[in-house]
Amino acid sequence: MASSSKKVEVKIDDQTPHKWCVSLGEETFKRFFSQTNPTVHKVFADGSLFSPLLFGKFFDPSDAFPLWEFESDILLSHLRSSNQSTVDWRQTDEGYILKAEIPGTGKNNIQVHVDKGKVVEISGLWKQQRDSKADWRCGHWWEYGYVRRLEVPEDADWKNIEAYIYNDIFLEIRIPKSQQGCDAPQGKDVA
Repeated sequence: MASSSKKVEVKIDDQTPHKWCVSLGEETFKRFFSQTNPTVHKVFADGSLFSPLLFGKFFDPSDAFPLWEFESDILLSHLRSSNQSTVDWRQTDEGYILKAEIPGTGKNNIQVHVDKGKVVEISGLWKQQRDSKADWRCGHWWEYGYVRRLEVPEDADWKNIEAYIYNDIFLEIRIPKSQQGCDAPQGKDVA
């Protein structure tokens, strides 16, 4: 079976001021996840990039997480030992690579944004809104979609981030390292 891939447009500086303004709290998530809806369980299950419990304790996926400060083998060891992880990342000499299975509900509608060069945001809908006039990202977003916000490493060339979808279910994001990053001064000089 041949694999298909398509490039995903990475949008720079998304200007949606009120998105993710409602935090997903742990108790809210527990009530929401206790539903018997199988799609909810697939989207937010252990091991999913979009699970608030991906990193071993509750962490709102709409808050930026410093992913690249951790090695995936260490941070996801509890999930890998039970074969539940659908996400992986690594750093190479050329850049950073994130791979994740995208929760499927038919044709994929994944979006990738870079927010002010500091955060890469991955989001998409898993359920259509009844009121199409309101932006799903401004309310109880977890009822309609998913998000994961990740801090961009300091040495990243965020203007050249690339994203690809393979077979409509696997996402790969490539963040190249900045070429001038090695020569640029870091921090303040202390005399």
